[in-house]
Amino acid sequence: MKYAFLFLLAGFATLQPWLAADADSPTHRYTDPPTLSLEAVLRDVLANNPSLKAARANWEAAKQRVPQARAWDGPRGGFDTVAGRFVDVARNSFTDQKLMLEQTVPVTGKNRLRGQAAEAEAIAAYQDMKRRELDLIAKAKAAFYRLANANEQLRIIDSNLELLRQFTRTTRSKYEAGTRPQSDVLTAETEASKLEESRFDIIHQISDAQSQLNVLMNRPAQSAVANPIALGFPEFHLQLIELQSLALTNRPEILSAGRRIEAAKARLEAARREWIPEPSLRVEASRYNDAGQGISELSAGVSVNIPWLNRRKYKAAIEEASQMKASAEYELEAARNDTSGMVRDALTKAETYHHHTELFRDRILPLARQSASATRLAYETDKTSFLNLIESQRTLQEAEGMYWSHLADYLTALAELESIIGTDLNHARTHSHP
Repeated sequence: MKYAFLFLLAGFATLQPWLAADADSPTHRYTDPPTLSLEAVLRDVLANNPSLKAARANWEAAKQRVPQARAWDGPRGGFDTVAGRFVDVARNSFTDQKLMLEQTVPVTGKNRLRGQAAEAEAIAAYQDMKRRELDLIAKAKAAFYRLANANEQLRIIDSNLELLRQFTRTTRSKYEAGTRPQSDVLTAETEASKLEESRFDIIHQISDAQSQLNVLMNRPAQSAVANPIALGFPEFHLQLIELQSLALTNRPEILSAGRRIEAAKARLEAARREWIPEPSLRVEASRYNDAGQGISELSAGVSVNIPWLNRRKYKAAIEEASQMKASAEYELEAARNDTSGMVRDALTKAETYHHHTELFRDRILPLARQSASATRLAYETDKTSFLNLIESQRTLQEAEGMYWSHLADYLTALAELESIIGTDLNHARTHSHP
């Protein structure tokens, strides 16, 4: 017996490393399921979204107009030669070949003004790109929050389905014992069928949100999307005047309108300077047929355009530029007024959903949990009906679902507010807790 025990102990010591290795293998090691963070979503959207890439390309193209607008007009060159002569004259009486080079000198500075206008329009194009970026960020956040909310709704339904199955087993036992009617069992099964229907709808919402996120991240719509991390409830102390001031300083539409006014002013000044003639310097090299030199004659000259003879054209150009400047100024005024109203509406919306979320978190949801727990205890001791049990559990489920829906709506409203003012709200954040 002693030797048998020692043999078993030695065998166990030999197998122990293999057992330990098998326990540490991937098939036995537990790993948390992958999760999706909002930061990862936004990073992919900003890096891969084709709509944003198009806006960046437009901005890059607009920047290339600046050196074009500032440049002088290209020099003009010409070459003349005699194709035929039908008079009998001495060979050196006429020029047979002539080479000409001419350059207009922008002494009025119209090219610099056009460059200033192009630079202002390039900055406006950058602000248009920022608007596209802000809109995509807001859409990505909203889709992320919808997906997170749908996952929470699915979790709540699955939890209630499991609880309802427990209720059904308890009710069936009571029915078999003769303490409960058969209608209680049928009610439980009916309630479970309703939850199954709701579960199917939630799965459809999850699919929609996943498709929207994939499209925004420039991935195939059917690509797998990990479950988003749990939503937190950020607390902000937001003042309307402060937010309106931030919007007037950072909103791309306002910044773009301001730059378009600068461009219109530069173009108006350039149109006024069209009345001023600009000289063109010219150099000509001529060669006579009977001459031995490559260049027989070299001459220089100057010419100017005469804009005063086309008064109607240049006067109309000035009026057009003046009206474009007025239009840009009106656009800026309209953008400021619209921004103030949009900030006020968005802030009211965010405050409303904040109130709803806080109310459900601090009052309605705790009361619903207490009521469901008390009703369940009363049902187990045959002090209340099964209908009261189902009703209290349904109330708790609705309260939990509404809490997560209000939280997602609140976070979406904050994202919309950030999109309107053109910057994030982190500086106004006081604290955040899950």
